[in-house]
Amino acid sequence: MPHPEIPTTASARATTLGTRDPAPRDRRLRRPVPAGRFLERGTGWPVSGAYAPGDPEVLVEAPAPLPGLLFIRMPEPKASKNRIHFDRMPTDRTRDEEVERVIGLGATLHEDHRTPDGRGWATLLDPEGNEFCVERGPAERG
Repeated sequence: MPHPEIPTTASARATTLGTRDPAPRDRRLRRPVPAGRFLERGTGWPVSGAYAPGDPEVLVEAPAPLPGLLFIRMPEPKASKNRIHFDRMPTDRTRDEEVERVIGLGATLHEDHRTPDGRGWATLLDPEGNEFCVERGPAERG
């Protein structure tokens, strides 16, 4: 039974992801706006128009009913593997085409778990060093 003081009708606005403060030599990659722009180009979801370069946060707006993704600047660098990450499953191209596409957007291949029989996935790093995976899409799963 729901707790009487806690509302039961709410939706998630955003999932929050931290980006670290920039080091002088790689300042352009360590800000929330570039992290959001990378995801915008990768997903097609728009960055909210309320943000500008240099802002400490940026929201990537997902289509309803999905929550958006809020990137915020964090003072400390990432120390280990992400506690959560996103798995992408392309619907209009193959897994390998999607891997090449996101590499072209600035991602790097981190671990390749693709197998000769066509199964498996690729783990990549976005420009901030956050892991995400690309799996086979429905058409490839047969």
